[in-house]
Amino acid sequence: MLEIRHLETLSAIRDSGSLQEAAERLHVTQSALSHQLRDLEVRLQVQLLNRRTRPARLTTAALRILVLADDILPRVRATERDLQRLAAGRTGRLHVAIDCHSCFQWLMPALDAFRQQWPDVTLDLSAAFSFAPLPALMRGDLDVVITSDPQDNPAVHYEPLFRYELVLAVSNQHPLSQYRYVEPFQLTDQVLITYPVERNRLDIFTQFLTPADVEPA
Repeated sequence: MLEIRHLETLSAIRDSGSLQEAAERLHVTQSALSHQLRDLEVRLQVQLLNRRTRPARLTTAALRILVLADDILPRVRATERDLQRLAAGRTGRLHVAIDCHSCFQWLMPALDAFRQQWPDVTLDLSAAFSFAPLPALMRGDLDVVITSDPQDNPAVHYEPLFRYELVLAVSNQHPLSQYRYVEPFQLTDQVLITYPVERNRLDIFTQFLTPADVEPA
């Protein structure tokens, strides 16, 4: 039965000290304000304004409602401000997942810069090595996925961040260290150490060894 406008009306009457000033503060006519007040009194079956006094004074019932108004109205206004900032993109929560193993070196400084520029946005960061991030993105569980394995999906927009070179790390004494470039067949007798994930997520296989039909030792 009680509405936000009722709380605002009683609060305005208390703070302004008269119906006329309260009406001006609420941008309504004094007649409309009086009608709203009488309608609320009928609904609640209590008197809210002692009209015999000059100026009219709020009753005990009205003061009880004002206790609620003092609690609710600031929270409503704070929520409205938060929603305005959310609508403007200044606040909220950004859910980010990473399934790119080489991302962390540059991503952490980037996130630090993001936090400084957008202090009211909460970052929820997770490593997507143990779950499929794109279905989670499609469900709306994630906002952004940083991946090195884009998949053809018309519902997903990919924004390229940069290109990178696939590098083979060997010791200075290793025979392969003398070559500027390494061919797939040169790894046939070599032990290859990679990240412990499926082969179809490793470029060393999908882009280099498998097309050449080469299997490392």
